[in-house]
Amino acid sequence: MERLKERYKKIFAGNQVELLDKVFDYAALMHNGQTRDSGEPYITHPIAVANILLDLGLDHQTVAAALLHDCIEDTPATDGEIRSKFGNEICELVLGVTKLDKITFKSKEEEQAENFRRMFFAMAKDIRVILIKLADRLHNMRTISSISEERQIAMAKETLEIYAPLASRLGLSYFKCELEDLCLKVLHPVVYESLVNEISLKRAERKELVNHICERLTNLLNELKINGEVSGRPKHFYSIYKKMINHSRTFEQIYDLTAVRVIVENVRDCYEVLGMIHTIWKPIPGRFKDYIAVPKPNNYQSLHTTVMTSYGMPFEIQIRTFEMHKIAEYGIAAHWKYKENRSGANDLDEKLEWLRGVMDVQGDAASPQEFYESLKLDLYSGQVFIFTPKGDVVVLPEGSTPVDFAYSVHSAVGNKCIGAKINSKIVPLETKLTTGDYVEIITSNTAKGPSRDWLRFAKTTQAKTKIRAFFKKEQKDDNIKRGKEMLEEEAKRRGYTLSQLLVPKWLDIIMQRYSISSMDDMYAAIGYGGFTVNQILLKLIDFYRKEAESAKQPEKTASVIDDNSSHGIVIKGHSDLLVRIARCCTPVPGDEIIGYISRGRGVAVHRKSCPNMRNAEPYRLIEAHWAGNQHAPFVVAMQVEAKNSSGLLAQITTLISELKLAIHSLNARVDKNQTAIVNFGVRVTKIEQIDALIKKIESIPQVVKVFRSTSL
Repeated sequence: MERLKERYKKIFAGNQVELLDKVFDYAALMHNGQTRDSGEPYITHPIAVANILLDLGLDHQTVAAALLHDCIEDTPATDGEIRSKFGNEICELVLGVTKLDKITFKSKEEEQAENFRRMFFAMAKDIRVILIKLADRLHNMRTISSISEERQIAMAKETLEIYAPLASRLGLSYFKCELEDLCLKVLHPVVYESLVNEISLKRAERKELVNHICERLTNLLNELKINGEVSGRPKHFYSIYKKMINHSRTFEQIYDLTAVRVIVENVRDCYEVLGMIHTIWKPIPGRFKDYIAVPKPNNYQSLHTTVMTSYGMPFEIQIRTFEMHKIAEYGIAAHWKYKENRSGANDLDEKLEWLRGVMDVQGDAASPQEFYESLKLDLYSGQVFIFTPKGDVVVLPEGSTPVDFAYSVHSAVGNKCIGAKINSKIVPLETKLTTGDYVEIITSNTAKGPSRDWLRFAKTTQAKTKIRAFFKKEQKDDNIKRGKEMLEEEAKRRGYTLSQLLVPKWLDIIMQRYSISSMDDMYAAIGYGGFTVNQILLKLIDFYRKEAESAKQPEKTASVIDDNSSHGIVIKGHSDLLVRIARCCTPVPGDEIIGYISRGRGVAVHRKSCPNMRNAEPYRLIEAHWAGNQHAPFVVAMQVEAKNSSGLLAQITTLISELKLAIHSLNARVDKNQTAIVNFGVRVTKIEQIDALIKKIESIPQVVKVFRSTSL
């Protein structure tokens, strides 16, 4: 604890230190008495997160927010209290990394997706939110051994799916490499230990080679009179593991366990050093990458070349400037860490091009899950590099089409697009682009706009969002009408009227959750596909059912459409529904039953054990049970399958008589396999009589099977 105070007192001064002291004391007070799964005081976690952010050179507000980041979620502290004590800026950062806790979700996945969407909304306002979240996740992964194995695996998978790729997209290799290695240790512990041991054994051998190459390159810089640094950098474990998996190689076949890095003062020196390296060692074809001329989406810049050394082994060499190296190591955090080289807010904005695309998607994503899946798609997709007619380079995800290219240029270009040329040849708009393609979009001022069919093959979330936005804006009246009709039809199909469900207090909750400002906007969003009908309707039905249950109204008996029964069935909270007995399992009084809202046919009543109910949609199920006189006689259909023998039918009827049951109907036949099949209906007054009859018939030696049938 004292170490953190010593650190920030050396970095900050005056009012900044005074504020951090107050924040520190407040966080310690709020977390007092709380412990982590490891048994350590909980305050050790926010302190560790704050230390990580100090390593990155973040400002005092970010460090303060790191100390407070779990207060609202895990202590009695409120956002109002934090805002009044420490100001709006720190409070907004804390809120950005605080999980949702006031909304009920149908599943853990939906809650997780909404938490990510909320975090990205906060990122849109302040990129420091994600830096705090990444530092939080890094420390949690470092201390993951204290939680259960099941939680370890879930956290490692989420980290590998979202946080590590996100760190990569923001250029934070400092986070990315360690997060990936920690995930590998959890998800594939045997592989991880094997790599640790193998690399340890080869360390001496590799060190000799690395030292030789570093010495040769240092001499080269001196000959060229270029100021620079040369160093060796071991590849992290996960990178080696992925190379083994993707290229089906053994550890012995991975030669580039270490890369040599040359750092010089300017871009001209980079290319001069590259030329000399290729005169000393032979470059391996296809292994040269120029990320200086065409940077990665996260602004990473460097020259990569793999050469064949005199040792007979390939070796990777990376060449970059000092400024490029700062960005490569610290990504977006270099904006704070190297303040003397910062050119202002515009410089930061240029480094957030990818994030702006994510922000565009947030506002129009149909649901938290859609946003979450789009985010994963953007994080994982590889890139293709496309040339515009002016020779500029546009970076798009693999699988992108001319439609994606058009919308990446400008939404107006996409909306006016009527065709495309790739390498001067007219091609279909769904054609997939490849690196090096020269693309020209054919536009027309008389174009009616995008086709809904484009949503089928557009790859980027940016293009899909802008296409939906066009339909949302240009066809709002039609969308309102279409959306309302869709909602009415689906409500009717499920046995409700829209007037039952459109209760203002329920609508307010839904509108607030999805940031909808009016009923017309909700109808329009359904009409153009921004939301599915069920996203809105199922929540309204859920509210309706909960209110009906809480009212504790007397149970109402619904009449049953079934010639075989005079018994009533209670459908909880309803008396005006069409109810019928399901023929697949033919429940009778005494059976445990459940209602299933069928399409256009009211409620079908099934036995709870009916196989057809195993995969039934939960939202269609409704509580049901028998009502009325449970001892009134009813008919049950039975079927017996037995080896054909004389006297079989007499034995069955005798057993029925012994139980004092009346036969309603009887039919017997012999199939082509000489199996006797006896179908009969028997009148009983309680379900236990059926069980007793089945046991007695099963005692007949010739009987193979006896069961309740679905028809008389």
